[in-house]
Amino acid sequence: MRILITGICGFVGGTLARAFVASGGGHELYGFDNFIRPGSETNRAELKKLEVKIVHADLRAASDLETLPAVDWVIDAAANPSVLAGVDGKTSSRQLVEHNLSGTINLLEYCKTHRAGFVLLSTSRVYSIPPLAALPVEPHADAFRPLSTASASSLPPGVSPAGISELFSTAAPVSLYGATKLASEALALEYGETFGLPVFVNRCGVLAGAGQFGRADQGIFAYWLNAHLRRRPLNYIGFGGHGYQVRDCLHPRDLVPLLEKQFAAPKLPAADRLANVSGGAASAMSLRQLTAWCDTTFGPHLVASDSTPRPFDLPWVVLDSAKATRLWSWQPQTSAAAILGEIAAHAQAHPDWLALSAPL
Repeated sequence: MRILITGICGFVGGTLARAFVASGGGHELYGFDNFIRPGSETNRAELKKLEVKIVHADLRAASDLETLPAVDWVIDAAANPSVLAGVDGKTSSRQLVEHNLSGTINLLEYCKTHRAGFVLLSTSRVYSIPPLAALPVEPHADAFRPLSTASASSLPPGVSPAGISELFSTAAPVSLYGATKLASEALALEYGETFGLPVFVNRCGVLAGAGQFGRADQGIFAYWLNAHLRRRPLNYIGFGGHGYQVRDCLHPRDLVPLLEKQFAAPKLPAADRLANVSGGAASAMSLRQLTAWCDTTFGPHLVASDSTPRPFDLPWVVLDSAKATRLWSWQPQTSAAAILGEIAAHAQAHPDWLALSAPL
């Protein structure tokens, strides 16, 4: 099978490519990248050694896609992944839309031309911000959790202690970033139905692992470990400055068994083509718990407190992947402890990683 991975020299794209090669499935792998992200060049040589065919292209330019070879499947792993994109005073809202929405349209047109299947790696940030911000939570073991005394009827539809399901609201506001991904989801499914293309939307939790280009607004696990190890300033921001806010994590290579099943799936109804894919409650941890892990691993490092709220931040975002388990018998294989250990080993072996991947 011929597979095209967008953003192939980024963390997610590169990890998927290596995992496909390691799986021994015999796929012919292609990819492109625009190399605008600092650090992305570090993946090119390694992937070429694995006989992955890489070209320089920008998915925002439809003409860049015209010379790409025909493939059977496209995996869209290219995006501006920051929830603060377009509103942080450092990035352009227009470029965000061009990357995350116009780029999707160009890829879908490519798929239509070549009769290729399409997999969109989407995000937990498509879920509505106000009800998540107002979610009744309580601190427990240095982390927020849904209020234990709350009745099931008092929680928003689509939320349980297991996490946020696909039934949760996606009504605006979801941030500009979330809106571009949500619109991309709708377009992908519409193209699939209209033109008879196999399309899948996988809403991912926080993707994490060694070699991720860590920044505070994206790649938070990699950023936190690298910054802690290097004794960089760290802050618990918002929510009283306690660091109780919680996220789950997933290693991208754990997506490969799911993708293989989706590639081989018969025609499915649209409702079965979208699912949450995450590490779930078993992988979830707060910043304070993450700091405790770092203190044990690297030695103590003081984290300052700043109770000032940050735009779009939420107290508890854990995805419930029960639907993916039901549809695909899928479960993540890499534990949170293994992910952190992998990031830590990489951080110790690459003392300049923060400067390379997230220059200050």
